[in-house]
Amino acid sequence: MSLPELTEFALRNNPRTRQSWLAARAAAAGVSIEKADQLPRISAAYSVNRTQPVSATTGTISPWQTRFGPSISLSYVLFDFGARGYQIESSEYRLLSANLSHNRVLQDVIFVVEQAYYRLLGNDALVRVNSQSLNNAKTALEAAQRRRESGLATVADVYRAETQVAQSQLNLTRSMGELEKSRGQLASVVGLPVNVAISVRPLEQPPQIGEMASGVGELLEKAKASRPDLVAAEAQVRAAEANAKAVARAGLPSIEVTGAGGHTLFNDNRASVSNYSIGLALRIPIFTGFRDTYSTRQAQVQAEAAAANRDVLFRQAEVEVWQGFYDLNTATSSISSTQAQVRSSEQTSQATLARYQSGFGSILDLITAQQDESNARVQQIQSYLDWFTTLARLQVAVGASDLLKAAGGAK
Repeated sequence: MSLPELTEFALRNNPRTRQSWLAARAAAAGVSIEKADQLPRISAAYSVNRTQPVSATTGTISPWQTRFGPSISLSYVLFDFGARGYQIESSEYRLLSANLSHNRVLQDVIFVVEQAYYRLLGNDALVRVNSQSLNNAKTALEAAQRRRESGLATVADVYRAETQVAQSQLNLTRSMGELEKSRGQLASVVGLPVNVAISVRPLEQPPQIGEMASGVGELLEKAKASRPDLVAAEAQVRAAEANAKAVARAGLPSIEVTGAGGHTLFNDNRASVSNYSIGLALRIPIFTGFRDTYSTRQAQVQAEAAAANRDVLFRQAEVEVWQGFYDLNTATSSISSTQAQVRSSEQTSQATLARYQSGFGSILDLITAQQDESNARVQQIQSYLDWFTTLARLQVAVGASDLLKAAGGAK
């Protein structure tokens, strides 16, 4: 599977995407719940009453009477000083925040997939490098054994070469273990059990490193405008402010229209009767045990806390963009340095091996040259891995994926 295929699979199967999507759906339902208060409330009932009336003046007991029949009632708030409107506004901002948070989760899932993918490729490259180092060490051991047989080397040279073979074998074993661990991690982040084997398409050619299309100042401004979690934090502030206004108006008077109708039937020969009523009520909260006062105070503090959380997130985002920008520049510079180290160490290793096989030089020089070549290749792999993971981290920090120039071709 390629990286785009892995990413698409993860977005459909990672539990975090389902979790955030269900939260957004719940927030959408919350908007409809708040809007329901703008509609009349109608309820119906069917009652059966059996009573034995007693005269309050004479104490005469009347026969048992059974009354039954349906009834319907209606209530509708005409005016509440905007409390319902602010509650709807608050729920709509919460819905916006939930949708943006879902977008941020998608970006986070893409980021962890990229990290796991590049780590897997890096560990696979390390296995190949360590395998090559093991072959080089075995070649050095064979050369040392031939020189000892010719009387040009001591047994100590053979022991040193054998030690280098054992160390190379250990490095290969460790890198193979890290490869399997990274394979399990990749399976987990795409939403599969860790023991499911995923075949990853290797890079067909050395990756091409692109250049940044924007400066750090532009990236900071872009992050403020495009990062979903930053916009979601602002939406949370707006939701908390609207909720504070709604709570403050909940203690104000409201005007409500009410209506009712019913039809009563009797179990004797009396005719059934119908009754209707309509009214206009002014509800004035007088004393609620200071509940409204403290509810208003709590809502205001919650709005201030939401604003503080937004500011904390803004500052954190600035640091992430700032550090990611310069980390990427450092990683870009290190790639060219490691490429030069690999070319130089490879030529040195080949020349030293040829000299040793010709009977010149020492086994220590050969082992040192081979170790330098192996270390240079490992550093080159690590530099590429650092570049890709740093770019992915910077893209998450900015909230955009178009940070490289079109000619870069790194992604």
